[in-house]
Formats: sequence, C-alpha cells, structure tokens
Amino acid sequence: MSNIYLVIDDLAAWRADFPDDAVITFDTYLKEHPIKGQKKTRIINLCNTDLYLSKGYYCSLLAEARGHKVLPSVNTLNDLSNQHLYLLQVDGMLSQLNKLAGENSSREDIHFKVFFGKTDRKELKLLARRLFERFPCPVLDVVLVWQGSWQVKSITPFNFQELNEEESSRFVAALEKFTQSLWRKPRQRKASRWDMAILVNPNEKLPPSDADALKRMEKAATKVGFNVEFIGPADYARLSEFDALFIRETTGIDHHTYHFSRKAEIEGLVVMDDPTSILRCCNKVFLQDAFTYSGVPTPKTKIVSSCGPEDMDALEEYFGYPIVLKIPNGAFSVGVSKAENREELEQILGDLLSKSALVIAQEFLYTDFDWRIGILNNKPLYACRYYMAKGHWQIYDHGTDRIGSGGWETLPTYEVPKAVLNASLKAARIIGDGLYGIDIKQQGNKVYVIEVNDNPSLEHEVEDAFIGDELYMQIMSEFARRLENRGR
Repeated sequence: MSNIYLVIDDLAAWRADFPDDAVITFDTYLKEHPIKGQKKTRIINLCNTDLYLSKGYYCSLLAEARGHKVLPSVNTLNDLSNQHLYLLQVDGMLSQLNKLAGENSSREDIHFKVFFGKTDRKELKLLARRLFERFPCPVLDVVLVWQGSWQVKSITPFNFQELNEEESSRFVAALEKFTQSLWRKPRQRKASRWDMAILVNPNEKLPPSDADALKRMEKAATKVGFNVEFIGPADYARLSEFDALFIRETTGIDHHTYHFSRKAEIEGLVVMDDPTSILRCCNKVFLQDAFTYSGVPTPKTKIVSSCGPEDMDALEEYFGYPIVLKIPNGAFSVGVSKAENREELEQILGDLLSKSALVIAQEFLYTDFDWRIGILNNKPLYACRYYMAKGHWQIYDHGTDRIGSGGWETLPTYEVPKAVLNASLKAARIIGDGLYGIDIKQQGNKVYVIEVNDNPSLEHEVEDAFIGDELYMQIMSEFARRLENRGR
C-alpha cells in the first residue's frame, strides 16, 4: 500500500480503514507529489469527476503527466462524458446483455452499480467485469433498457461520497480487493484496409493546413498507396470505412476532433493525432507538470488554483510584472493574457479561474520570434521562426476584428541551434511518437519550451518552404510504415 494513493476531495468524508498516509486530498497531491525516488506509484482518483477541468479531472491528468498509473484515466473520463463514444465500445457486449431477457420478465429498466468491476447481482457479474475492463473507473452507474433487446442506456462515473451505507461497504470491499490486483488495458482491434480519411472543416477560421497543403498531402498519400477522402464533422459514423485518419482541424478535448480520434483508435485505425496526444497537448497544466517532472527547460511557472490576496502576493513576489496567464486548453494564443499590475492580475486570474480549476502563471519572456520545430516519430521534420504580430507580444493578435499574425522564416533543421533541437526532442518524447510542433523561446544560449502542439500548422510555402513536397511524403510514409508494422 505504500505506493498506492487514494486521492479524495475531502478527508472528512473518508471512513474506510486504510493507512493514513495512503489517503490524501487533491491539493496534497498537487503540491507534494511526486515524491523523489518513489517508483511505481499508483493513484486511485476518488475525487468528483463530473465536470471537465474539475479537480477530479486534473487529478487524473496530472497523474499521467507524472508517470503515475491512474484510475480512471483521462481517456476513460472523456469516453464516459460522451454517450456516442461509450455506446460504440459496448457493441460487442450486446449478446451477453440479451441473455437477461428471460431472467427479467417485466423487462423494466435495470439500474445497478459496478465497484471496481464487481456487482452483487449474479446475472450481471460478467457484464460488470467487461464494463470495468473497458472503462476502468472506481464506481460505474449503469442503466440498461429493453428495446426489443437489452441495450445500454447510460454509463456514468459515480462519486463514492454519494453511496448509501450498504453500497459504501461493498465499495470498500471491492477497493481492498482491487489494490491487490494488476491494472489492465483494453485490447486493440485490428484494421483491415488502406484508405485514408483527412478530417477538415471548411468553416474553421484558422485551419492548420491551407488548400494547397491539403492537395499536396493527398498527392503524397496516393504515392505511398492510400486512397484519400476528405471528410468533415458530419462524417463521424463513417470512420470504420477507413484504415487511417489524419486530423487537419484544430483539436480540442470537448470537441468533435477528439471524438473522431478516439473512435478511430477504437476502430483500429492509424490516427494522427491520437487521442492521448490530444489530451496531453491540449492542456497546458499537463504539459507544464510533465516538463517539470522530466527536466524539460521552461520559463518560471506556477500552477494557480485560487486568487486570494495571499495568492496575489505570492505571484508578485515570485514573478514581478508582467505576468503571463494561460487557460489550460487555449490554442492559437487564445486564452493567453498578460497582467501588467495587481489590478489586471486579479481581474484576469479571477476570470480564468471561473472557467478552469487551475490556471498557468508564467514569467514573461519577450523575444522577436518563437521557434517551431516539427517532430515526427521523435525525429526533426522542419524548423520555422514565427515572428510576433506587429505591435503585439504574441504571434497571433486577437485584439481586432481581423486576426493578425507575424511573418515567418523556414530553415533546414541542421541550421537550428543544438539546444533548441534537443529541447524539442525531449519535449516530444513526453507526449508520444506522433506529429508535433514544439514552440520554443531562445534568449542567448538559453532555451525555454513553451508548449507542444499536437496538430501543428502545415501550410504551403511556410512549413514546407525548405523541403517542399518531401514534408508531406515523410508524413504519409510514416502512416504507411505503421500499417506495414501491423502486418498489412
């Protein structure tokens, strides 16, 4: 039990007989973990996870950033927040559900709870185990309905603090048994065809790829053996027709791009970007915590959860002014503000904390340009300098009706300073082996990783300005390589 932690919202709500040092609050986990030298740490997240960007959500996110095994994972939480995603994953269980038809003659709705894969209802034990293997979560609240056959109506995480006395006893018994077992991952299904879908959205204001780049992608994909079709947000149900998915729309967690990526992974497609990369890159809290844990150079940073007078004092003392404040899930400089004084700090921080349980505070580092290093499968692909928008401190200026941006310069990767390349590769390895754009600031010999973009811009005569169509050929060849490695 020494390396297993139960993270809860309120210690006063805990009644089970577990070692005191094994049960901690989210705030303790945020501030005091990871513990240096402690290996194989496991986190059971018992915080309320009902809301996206709640403390319960961040508990799982930070655990993954810190290399801890966590239940439930962020992927599980996001799957269970979307009915389309979890219903897709229970299709293979319907035959087992229909065995209940003769055992429940009234065919009334069946409502039951699953505690770490266990239920007290004998006829539902196999189903409970399968549901837990697919959606590893401490407590699942499940409703089945009869519609000519038994169907899953809903599967939702349930807060242990809301269990009644009898349920609490079964929950604790299941928890004690579970802590002695191994953690499992769901099996992957195999794909069967060589067709590629490229997800685009014609209505997007700042798409990651322009029309010319998309044409070159299609041409490159055709050369390495793909049939390509451009699809849009309305084509979600068609994903099973394809063997690979390339997302060329700005990604987000509470967004159809994540749902596309997750379904593609479930269906066995090769997908860029994969849902884990989207989860990690779309939240700056994860990035910052993971960078700190892994020794990636970053600006001075603090994760802020409140904005009282003492918090203001601490930020002023640590940073001075100006202070950069970031909402965790912003993109293209959206949700990034700069506070020049106490009044602005209080106003901006209060506004951001009303939208997210945590906010990033960071020292202000002015540079004329940001490096963007493209990384594919942990190898450098391209290098750009993006210059700040005219009269502004960021690359993108959202302060007017028309979004402004600065210029750019594309270089061969062998001309990039070694420190910039090394920091880029180190940051990318934290995320995975996909296609990433690493943003870096350089001041003299010092470099600072700002963020990792899971869906980097690929525009004709910008990112491809030095190597041309070879940029797209390398990306499509990587898709083909991954398919070939699956024995296709």
